[in-house]
Order: sequence, then structure tokens, then C-alpha cells
Amino acid sequence: MTKNNIIVAVVGLCGAGKSEATQVFIDNKFEKVYFGDVTFDEMKRQNLPITPDNERKIREALRATSDMAIYAKKSEPKIKEFYEQGKNVVVESLYSWSEYKYLKEIYKDKFKLLAIVTDRDLRAERLKTRPFRPLTDEQVTTRDYTEIENIEKAGPIAIADHFVLNNEDMDSLKSKVQQYIDSLLG
Repeated sequence: MTKNNIIVAVVGLCGAGKSEATQVFIDNKFEKVYFGDVTFDEMKRQNLPITPDNERKIREALRATSDMAIYAKKSEPKIKEFYEQGKNVVVESLYSWSEYKYLKEIYKDKFKLLAIVTDRDLRAERLKTRPFRPLTDEQVTTRDYTEIENIEKAGPIAIADHFVLNNEDMDSLKSKVQQYIDSLLG
């Protein structure tokens, strides 16, 4: 691949600030590919209500019946389309180590990981009060454990090219992500 554009996957545990960080990329004219659409599309296909339990069941079932890179494989045509148009791409909700390896093999050095990390208690507090799909403390713990144990989520976070600590306010997060984007595009 000889393009000058890049692909950045924003990774982190639930409530770390991935969606907010992704928005900064979008504000910088990156095209967004959301792996979560694969889950929601399957829930709609099965006529399941959108709940945290159903989301978890679908995420795990898709990976169990195919492979741990299934989300990357189902989303890669969208990534490729944007990339071949010369556009920068931001990927939201890459979870598994297998997804990372699948995309890294295709895009090599043009594929980067940005990990958003937040202290556990602060993540849990944010998740309790978020307007869309709020989670209880018990649900946060269950989700963390199942995502780490069942869907290889820790690997991409651990190997990220860059880390942003999101323990402050939204302006601080946006500033740190903007600095990273500037370093990539500079």
C-alpha cells in the first residue's frame, strides 16, 4: 500500500472514552468505521431488543461461530473503500487481538492503535450516568471480565501505538487526541 493516508483504531475498555476520542478524528475529516454496527445489524436480523445482555450474547456468538477476527473481516470492505479513496479512517470498537492482527497484516504500518485508558472507578461512574445504554457497577465488572476473557480485548490495548489517559474532563481528552492526530498528520 503506497497511500499517504492512515487507519487508526481507537481501543479501550467500556467507558474509557473511545466514542469521544473517535469524534475528534471525525472532526478532523477521518471516515468512521464502527465495528459495533456488526452487532447491531445481527440483533436487528434476529429481532432482538438492544440491551447489554443481548449485545454481549451476539458479540460472543459471532466470534464463537466464525472466528475472533469476524468483526474486522465484516468491516474491512468499508475500511478498504475509504482507504482506497485516499481518505483517513478511524475504526471504533476494534476489540480482539485477532481483529488487530487481521488488519495489521493487510495495512501494515498504515494501521495504528490508539488506546484510551481511564481508571476503573471513573469508567464505572461515567457508565452509570451515560444517556445511551447506562450500566450498573455490576454490569461494568461483568462486561470487563467477559470482554477480556472471551473476546481478547486486552491485547490491542496493551500493544497500542499510543496511549491517552482520560481521567480528566472532556476538553483534556479532546486536546490529547488532537495532539496525537497532529503528530500523525504532521
